[in-house]
Amino acid sequence: MQIKHKITGKVLYESKKETIKEAVVEAIEKGANLQGADLRGAKLWRANLQGADLWEANLQGADLWEANLQEADLQEANLRGADLWEANLRGANLQGADLQGADLRGADLRGADLNAIFYKTKVTPKQKEQIMNSDLFEVVE
Repeated sequence: MQIKHKITGKVLYESKKETIKEAVVEAIEKGANLQGADLRGAKLWRANLQGADLWEANLQGADLWEANLQEADLQEANLRGADLWEANLRGANLQGADLQGADLRGADLRGADLNAIFYKTKVTPKQKEQIMNSDLFEVVE
């Protein structure tokens, strides 16, 4: 199983694991740099991705429900249409991430950098309040 860069196609990590989920978890456990990884549509539900370096990764349409992404670097990542239902995003860096159409219902966003694109993102009323009360918005008169 190979994890490749989304643009260059360069192999970022190679594993003997049979699934992309197992390969990604192994790569993270070994501290691999997965910046710019092409993980479109990856089935990563309930995966432990804590502290993962997924800066600029393409996770469009990825299945990340109940995944542990605590302290993960998802800066500039493409998370369009990703299923992040009940995901642990505590302390994650989502600065500049594209969450258009993503499902964040039930996700734990405490301490996360939410300077991201939220167009048509599914959130609970409580999450909407947290986002609106974050330091993302400056009210000017």
